[in-house]
Amino acid sequence: MTFNTTKIDEANASISGTISAQTIENNLNKIAQQAAKTMNVQGFRKGKVPLNVVKARYGEKLRQDAEGEAIRAALTSGVKELNIDNKDIIGEPAITKFDKKEDGSVEFEIAINVRPEVVLGDYKSCIPTMNVPEVTEAEIEEQLNDIASQGATLETIKKARAVKSGDFAVIDFEGFKDGVAFAGGKAEMYTLEIGSNSFIPGFEDQVIGMKYSEEKEINVTFPESYGSKDLAGADVTFKVKLHEIKAKEKVEINDELAKKVLPNEENATVELLKEKVKEQILTQKKSAYFMEEVKPAYTEALVNAINFAVPAYILEQEINQALNNKIRAMSEEEIETLRANPDVVKQMQEDAKPEALSNVKATFIIDALAKAEGITVTDQEVTQTLYYEAMMSGQDGRALIEQYEKAGYLPMIKMSMIESKVMSKILDEALGK
Repeated sequence: MTFNTTKIDEANASISGTISAQTIENNLNKIAQQAAKTMNVQGFRKGKVPLNVVKARYGEKLRQDAEGEAIRAALTSGVKELNIDNKDIIGEPAITKFDKKEDGSVEFEIAINVRPEVVLGDYKSCIPTMNVPEVTEAEIEEQLNDIASQGATLETIKKARAVKSGDFAVIDFEGFKDGVAFAGGKAEMYTLEIGSNSFIPGFEDQVIGMKYSEEKEINVTFPESYGSKDLAGADVTFKVKLHEIKAKEKVEINDELAKKVLPNEENATVELLKEKVKEQILTQKKSAYFMEEVKPAYTEALVNAINFAVPAYILEQEINQALNNKIRAMSEEEIETLRANPDVVKQMQEDAKPEALSNVKATFIIDALAKAEGITVTDQEVTQTLYYEAMMSGQDGRALIEQYEKAGYLPMIKMSMIESKVMSKILDEALGK
């Protein structure tokens, strides 16, 4: 067997060559001899089955195994010659050429993807100028009012008056399309918060002004995106009766409220509550600022500043993923057009390449940043996070983890958690926090 190795770049290499017919035959005989020791064939004692019988019965399977053994030997020798550490090989090496010749020899080529070395350099110099988010008194006041409102109870308005925005109207309603009542369009003594926009657009606006015991017909149009095909975009009429109006009693923002909201604080005061609210708002604003503005800008700067080759197979996967996402959003007619025009598909792949390359580079850069910053995320942390999030949303934590595991999502989630931790550490330090 003869082979040549080529180091295309730091992330890609190939091994090509020819496996002689004799090498394959020698491998086949060796494998057949091993098989003969354990094979049960009627008319022969165990371990005494002649090679010609073994080959006659399992020749094609044995030849495939013999060829596979030769390929593995070429791969092992080639990787050694290329001086590549097995732990740095990404994915399974791909056999990109396997041509059987008339003389029984095989010409082959194997593509190898290698984890590139990412030299970060002065990566912190790429951090964009950041402005610490500010929290206004108005934002604190609004949040305090929301907290007070959440703890308030609903009280019926004794004095008859018209419904206004912010009220809770207790109504009966029934919906009709073309004069016929439709399923799911009826309720009695339903409490609707006016201004919550929880009903069909226009419904709540028409409840405003209704008075106790008033009955009214409300005309609205379901959104085109409505879940029921029968009602999507349909004009309907609701017969509505107002029973009573409720409003939230006013809760004072004082030390008593602070004690309820901060039960673990020994001396909770309204001033302490304001500080806590300010911290919460600042954390939320900073998180949004980092995620929506700083992180994308920083990642882009790193991708542009740090140059290295990426594994061709990983890049191809990213391009195909982007293409599949576009195709899923297409109509059947558009998909049929693509099937008939392979050149269009190739152009779409080419168009997706720049962004795909940036995404792949970013993944390797984040991995290098995590090592440089000493950031790790254990498998246990991943499952604990998923379990907690599932419990908070009322889902079965174990079932969700099993679902993600079967779908192969856990490594992706782990990488996302690493990215979040490393970015938060670097950017927090840059802000002096």
